[in-house]
Amino acid sequence: MKISRSTGYGLLAAGYIAKNEKDGIVLSQTISKEYNIPLEYLLKILQQLVRANLLRSKRGPRGGFVLAKPANKITMLEIIEAVDGPMMSQLNLEEHSKGKFSNKAEKAYENDLTAARTVYQKVSLSSLLG
Repeated sequence: MKISRSTGYGLLAAGYIAKNEKDGIVLSQTISKEYNIPLEYLLKILQQLVRANLLRSKRGPRGGFVLAKPANKITMLEIIEAVDGPMMSQLNLEEHSKGKFSNKAEKAYENDLTAARTVYQKVSLSSLLG
């Protein structure tokens, strides 16, 4: 399993917003400069987090981003899936091999994927802030 650069940026951005939420709305430009993330790329990631109801956005000259719920209620899994889509098996080895390949490999992968989802579901954004 590989976590994309986009997801990494999403985790950084959500973490930055969580750390600075006491100061109010966080500007995307501030996050972009803080982590050297191209602004247009970051904006796309932030919008994915808004669509997943993890962030709220405010438009306009005084606009920016805030958490949609407390940091301890946002999980790492939610951020991963908001940016990269659902974590699910797409191997389909048995189907592609027309039954000539054992599905043991696919079952092992599905078990590992389930375990990873469980771990990421237990990790809250607030616990990542350290």
